[in-house]
Amino acid sequence: MKSSVKQRIKDLFNSFIKFLRHSKKAILLIIAVVAITIVLNTLILTWLIRTGNYTLPTLGGLHTTGVKAYGGNIIDEKEEQYIDWGTVYPGTLTTRSLYLQSESSVKKVLTFRTSNQTFLNSEGNDITEFFPNGMDVKNTMNVTWNYDGTPVSREDSEIYVTFTLNVSSDIDFINYLIDERVETFSFDIHIYTE
Repeated sequence: MKSSVKQRIKDLFNSFIKFLRHSKKAILLIIAVVAITIVLNTLILTWLIRTGNYTLPTLGGLHTTGVKAYGGNIIDEKEEQYIDWGTVYPGTLTTRSLYLQSESSVKKVLTFRTSNQTFLNSEGNDITEFFPNGMDVKNTMNVTWNYDGTPVSREDSEIYVTFTLNVSSDIDFINYLIDERVETFSFDIHIYTE
């Protein structure tokens, strides 16, 4: 009885060896496909971790000339005004709103511009100067508003405007944020009358 079990095991082993000899190419192909799949999955996962979960706390100083800004998402602190954009994600839009009131008795159009774009790394150092070649820092954070250009004066009622911050999802920009260990971004908004 023991010899028949041993014989069966031996026969099974010999059959398996014959199968391996005849199926070498198929087995090598399967091993290669599995290895390539593992490597590709690892590379894709690494890229997604680097780009998909990156966040950027953003703060904006607010400066006005000929117009008052108040309420909404404005933070008043030590006679300065700020807009806390919160944590923004590359490739997303973030909105913040506020009220504006002209200080002029003459109807004037409001306009705005941004300045002082600054990237700080994990040590708090300004690393804006290390921006990737060929990429304009101003194009990485685009700010727009919904003001329609209607002239306003002191006699008009306040207007409610919404600013929209669009953070670039350009891969070179994301790699810059990661490689330089950027932890915060700040910029100023200047609102004035023309």
